[in-house]
Amino acid sequence: MRKQSNKIIPTFLLILISFSAGFAVNNSIDSFNNRNNIKGLINIDSQGWQNETGFDFGNVLDEEDKNEIEEQADFSIFWDAWKIIEDKYTIEELDYQKMVYGAVAGMADSLDDPYTIFLTPEENKMFEQDMSGKFSGIGAEIGIRDKFLTVIAPLKNSPAEKFGLLPGDKILKVDGEDIIDISIDEAVTMIRGERGTEVVLTISREGVDELKEIAVVRDIIIVGTVEWEMMEGNIAYLGISQFNQDTANELDNCINDILIKDPQGVIIDLRNNSGGYLDVAIEVASRFSDAEDTIVIETYKDRRENYKSEGGQKFSDIPIVVLVNKGSASASEILAGALRDNGHAKLVGEKTFGKGLVQEMKTLKDGSALKVTVARWLTPNGIDINENGIEPDIKVELTLDDYLAGADPQLEKALEVLQ
Repeated sequence: MRKQSNKIIPTFLLILISFSAGFAVNNSIDSFNNRNNIKGLINIDSQGWQNETGFDFGNVLDEEDKNEIEEQADFSIFWDAWKIIEDKYTIEELDYQKMVYGAVAGMADSLDDPYTIFLTPEENKMFEQDMSGKFSGIGAEIGIRDKFLTVIAPLKNSPAEKFGLLPGDKILKVDGEDIIDISIDEAVTMIRGERGTEVVLTISREGVDELKEIAVVRDIIIVGTVEWEMMEGNIAYLGISQFNQDTANELDNCINDILIKDPQGVIIDLRNNSGGYLDVAIEVASRFSDAEDTIVIETYKDRRENYKSEGGQKFSDIPIVVLVNKGSASASEILAGALRDNGHAKLVGEKTFGKGLVQEMKTLKDGSALKVTVARWLTPNGIDINENGIEPDIKVELTLDDYLAGADPQLEKALEVLQ
């Protein structure tokens, strides 16, 4: 997600995060899996923004562009269909604005790109609330994997964690209502609610044959993104859960305290970090990189742009291990790839998710919005991780049994490497 303070309409690296897992399924789940219309992105605690002037597509296309499009597509079909519905449909009164939104959403959906989506004003408002960093809900990052609404990770100390949701849980129903035919944003709206109220999620879990119902009591969710502690062997543990507008400042507040301890090594934990702002990922990577290091490469249709470190290396000559897993995505993959490709860190854990596409977000004049895939990003060594992920230098799995037992063999291996 790119944070741009100098433009009315900022560009974001938006994340549709998901979780790969082999789940036990029954016939109803097979039916769910055959649907392909649930597309969206996870909630990201990000910088609020507003388009003061709106964005009018009618003013974007010149006559030449319009003529070229009209030569390839017959728009009269749209208006003929509109007229038929207007003249013939009698079940309920027509909502013209809803029809327009449906048409735009269908246009985005026709691209078969889960990262390109349309948000109504209500959905966009919800997204802006997410970016404020405070909302009422269950506190779980969710997204789509293999067409299932999937829990990426419950946030630390959240209701989702307290009531037993686990990474990889696939949500099939919300309060008993099948979510097959709704968008991810509609599902999020259903899951959210007032503090103190309850929502019942029907889930499928890996290794469990029967579906499971989990009742979660909603609460106010405030997301902090950086935590640290000193571990055995004078190793500094630094956990980064997202890359929002406060992350770089939070990190800076921790760095001086860490350096005072004269650490013999640093562990950066990016597990289940679903990403966030590209600009912030570059800021964070710069704290661990030399001035001219390439952090990430963006490729467009006809050009390629290298983003360099901003300087500010704070951990020169201190060995670093980065923890990653299949929930590490997008901006977190940028940080992991940059530190490894530039020789500043080793990666321990599991292969990352593999989200290497950049979306640009445009706010329309009525408060609705379009998120459109515009570019692809590569690691400094030119590796395309989209749908491939990044393989760790040292592969260590963390099983469900480990999780339930409170064991962390990945962290243990990181400590072993540094010691």
